[in-house]
Amino acid sequence: MAKAFMDENFLLNSSSAETLFHEYAKDMPIFDYHSHISIGEIRENKQFRSITEVWLGGDHYKWRLMRTMGVDEEYVTGGASDWDKFLAWAKTVSRAVGNPVYHWTHLELQRFFHIHQGLCEATVEDIFRRCNEFLHSPEGRVRSLVSRSNVKVICTTDDPTDDLKDHEALAKEDWGTRVFPAWRPDKALAAENAERWNAWVDRLAGVSDTEIESYHALMEALRKRHDFFHARGCRIADYGIEKPYAVPRTMEAVQGAFRKVRGGTSLKGEELDLFRSQLLFDLLLLDAEADWTQQLHFGASRNPNSRGFQALGPDTGFDTMGDFSIAPELLKLLDSLDSRGKLTRTILYTLNPRENDLIASILGSFMDGKTPGKIQFGTAWWFNDHKPGMLRQMETLANIGMLAPFVGMLTDSRSFLSYPRHEYFRRILCDFLGSQVERGEIPRDYDLLGSMVQDICYNNAVKYFKIPE
Repeated sequence: MAKAFMDENFLLNSSSAETLFHEYAKDMPIFDYHSHISIGEIRENKQFRSITEVWLGGDHYKWRLMRTMGVDEEYVTGGASDWDKFLAWAKTVSRAVGNPVYHWTHLELQRFFHIHQGLCEATVEDIFRRCNEFLHSPEGRVRSLVSRSNVKVICTTDDPTDDLKDHEALAKEDWGTRVFPAWRPDKALAAENAERWNAWVDRLAGVSDTEIESYHALMEALRKRHDFFHARGCRIADYGIEKPYAVPRTMEAVQGAFRKVRGGTSLKGEELDLFRSQLLFDLLLLDAEADWTQQLHFGASRNPNSRGFQALGPDTGFDTMGDFSIAPELLKLLDSLDSRGKLTRTILYTLNPRENDLIASILGSFMDGKTPGKIQFGTAWWFNDHKPGMLRQMETLANIGMLAPFVGMLTDSRSFLSYPRHEYFRRILCDFLGSQVERGEIPRDYDLLGSMVQDICYNNAVKYFKIPE
């Protein structure tokens, strides 16, 4: 007998999977340790004008699908009305079968709006109305959306020059969810564009009260900001880089590269790599000295469509999976930190799934025998956070390393309606383990498996990230 569309046992294909999800995973809190949501919108407890603003206001996943279906940019990121944009999205998503956004869209409709219909041209008007009615109510404000999702901790993504005033203000309020900044110093490494880099360094100089005319002064300014973030609860650093940087270099060469880019000449080739290698290493040392957790995101090729970048800027849906060699420099980077006793808790993400086995095998080479899962294989990311991608990541981690200490899912999203992505992950995790029970590969021991599921859903993250009480 065919199952109903996305019913309570959606993605759960055995009684064991159903037991693990409904009795152990479903009600676990959420520790969302990597997101791009706006701290300002949390602080002001924003009320959205419409479902269009929530769903399409900054979601490049959806924008890519709409362009793929031939939707004009006016209805994607342009000036069309909220209704016209939502109609264009409804027509698109009804054809997006097989894409995880199709499932996420309908999970969000179910969990927040109690709508169990499929979104399509025939249902769009009623769904638009019902969603907006809810969003215009007190329950539709940002903090209510977060609380309804049982989110206990959120880590935002913050540039070293950010003043963190919204974080400071929000930390004084007790509304059930704790929100912390996360350090994202990518712009410090972006010396391939001297004009943009120098504008950023000038801002850094201002907020750190440091004259930055040498590489050592740059690091002193970054150290001051690192301390500033730490004092405001930050315990997580995040690096979005094409690949690890660990090429041989001398400080003389690094100083020369600094003087060149500070003087207005963009770096490229070997000179760019050696500058990034030293800077990344020194930034990771700061993380270790502060006992932070660091996340390294590898493999995105940014802004390959020059026309799209010129028209709309970065993070608008034109990035793609890259094709970089990561093993030699990653091993050198990790070893250079470990040999100095400066390798802190580290999560490695790859955007190219061909590197799954590689990443999973590297983990065990740098464990310390003290911290469970000290070096982590990050959850399936971006172009991989669909059902087969999540399963591949879990299978690889379990086969080559250990699944039990895994810190689980994150939203990596700009939307306050994205928390059902954690449910999506949890259902897949429970089905992955449940299917092994049904095949007789692991025992039907729900005390053991249930506690493991709950650890992956939430408990491991609480212990691993060492967020201040």
